[in-house]
Amino acid sequence: MSIGGDSGGGMPGDALWRFSLGFYARRGVAEAFLDLQDRHGKDVNLLLYALWHGLSGRGRLTEAGLETADAAIAAPRRDLIQPLRALRRATKGEDGAGAVHAALKTAELEAERLAQVRLAALAPPVTVANPAARIADAEANLGLYLGNLPADAVRAALRE
Repeated sequence: MSIGGDSGGGMPGDALWRFSLGFYARRGVAEAFLDLQDRHGKDVNLLLYALWHGLSGRGRLTEAGLETADAAIAAPRRDLIQPLRALRRATKGEDGAGAVHAALKTAELEAERLAQVRLAALAPPVTVANPAARIADAEANLGLYLGNLPADAVRAALRE
């Protein structure tokens, strides 16, 4: 697994965004995340941030740190991401709405990226070098955010 820290240059949040795109594409992750989002009200960006925080060597989140992260993206989630998602889902399968659906999907992804830039700005520097410790930190962060909710596919993807 590529653990991916910061590469130096680039836009703020690029390391988190690259990680998110790669992790989300792993087998079973998208379905698991969407289930956690739609059935349990969890924020996919917070899930990805919690995982990246641990896997990139930034350590374990505290409850206060997770609350700060949630507050940092509350406005874009409420004002941009959720309305765009609802519109995109409403256009799915509508006759003649393919271009509108595609434009809404692009806008939703850009809003997600904006949220991730805010999250990445909260991240401390890398302090954990040991790969096993990074995985343990990511699992702890996942547990902090999800509690007892099932996330077997996500946990399995951590070890890919």
